[in-house]
Amino acid sequence: MTKTLNIAMVSDFFYPNVGGVENHIYQLAQCLLANGHKVIIITHSYENRIGLHFITGMLRVYYLPLLVFYNQCVLPTIIGTLPMIRTILLSEKIDIVHGHSSFSTLAHETMFHAKTLGIFTVFTDHSLFGFADASSILTNKILELSLADVNHAICVSHTSKENTVLRANLQPQNVFVIPNAIDPNEFSPVELSNGDGRLRIIVMSRLVYRKGMDLLAGIMPEICQHYSDVDFIIGGDGPKRLLLEETKEIYQLHDRIQFLGAVPHNRVSEILNQGDIFLNTSLTEAFCMSIVEAACCGLQVVSTSVGGIPEVLPTDLIHLADPSVHSLLTNLHKVIENIRKGNVTSKPEIHKKVSRLYTWPKVASRTEAVYHSVMKQRRPTLKGRIQKVLSCGPVIGKLFIIFIFLDHLVCRILDIIQPVKSKHSEDITTKVHCETHFAVKSGKR
Repeated sequence: MTKTLNIAMVSDFFYPNVGGVENHIYQLAQCLLANGHKVIIITHSYENRIGLHFITGMLRVYYLPLLVFYNQCVLPTIIGTLPMIRTILLSEKIDIVHGHSSFSTLAHETMFHAKTLGIFTVFTDHSLFGFADASSILTNKILELSLADVNHAICVSHTSKENTVLRANLQPQNVFVIPNAIDPNEFSPVELSNGDGRLRIIVMSRLVYRKGMDLLAGIMPEICQHYSDVDFIIGGDGPKRLLLEETKEIYQLHDRIQFLGAVPHNRVSEILNQGDIFLNTSLTEAFCMSIVEAACCGLQVVSTSVGGIPEVLPTDLIHLADPSVHSLLTNLHKVIENIRKGNVTSKPEIHKKVSRLYTWPKVASRTEAVYHSVMKQRRPTLKGRIQKVLSCGPVIGKLFIIFIFLDHLVCRILDIIQPVKSKHSEDITTKVHCETHFAVKSGKR
């Protein structure tokens, strides 16, 4: 019988905030709970959501009263979070701390404290980063220091793995590839009765530069001018919406382009089923769940061939293009003509193929294998941490060692003045709420 584990998943990004990382943590936690493991979530407070809350499946979520600094991430303090994190990890008898997202300050600090406490650590990277600009250089150095003594890392695609290995200077054999997943029952094709003969191109994305909204602004007028029976439905919001709205005004496309704004997650499938083609114009992606959701609903997918996208779907289910207006238009013309001629796979058949590719039980099973591999390793020691951190650089490595010593010192002081005994989580929180609704479905994208 496989040993059950006590797992703490940590990230600044969780419900009621909504996105790919949030959904990944929630779904993985639910599957691990179903497999008999104990799972808790640690994140920062959101509005009046502070203390211990329960969500579906009696999943414990600790909303810590920490100051949010930038983009939903807490202010870096290194030592400041130790008292709360130490109390939670020891009281819950945590075996493994699983941090999510390179952006998450709380994830990195919790893994840092976990190593001080002799607890194993695993990290999942959900994004791709560059190497040249000042922001990327700083982020990559912090990531290298944080992951210097992490037990294992997980990436969502092979491209993402290569990126993380180079950025964090990791050993490739310690980095595993486990993709994201979807619930195929939630995303399934539905035959609509409005047979008006029009084709609809669906775009579901944050309307930001990284998602290629400048490319979309160049594509829309060309397609609408060339085809009188093709419309656009755009779901999502962001700073680039103004550009798209201006394009709609300039080319007088009021009846051809529909903006939905931020879309609740539980309506994504409904909107996808209104379309025939899904268009993704991203300039960088580690995995891209949107194209999986669209394909699972039976749509023809046209996407830029960037990052880990070529790995996501079989070649017969996706039309890959260079990140340029011309290449995307060429592929869209081809798909539109194929749909008119009936030379495309039916929606139910596409759904049948995609639904077998990415399921959460498979993701959970592969993640469990990583956890059990970690549990066979030696627990982190002060000497081992120092040796690994020194390899990050003669100056920054020695500076970081000071923080490691300080963390150990504060931890020993807390052991004396604030000993932690194993007890129920409810006793160590200031506020308890029970929420039985599905956490992620109430959010927006």
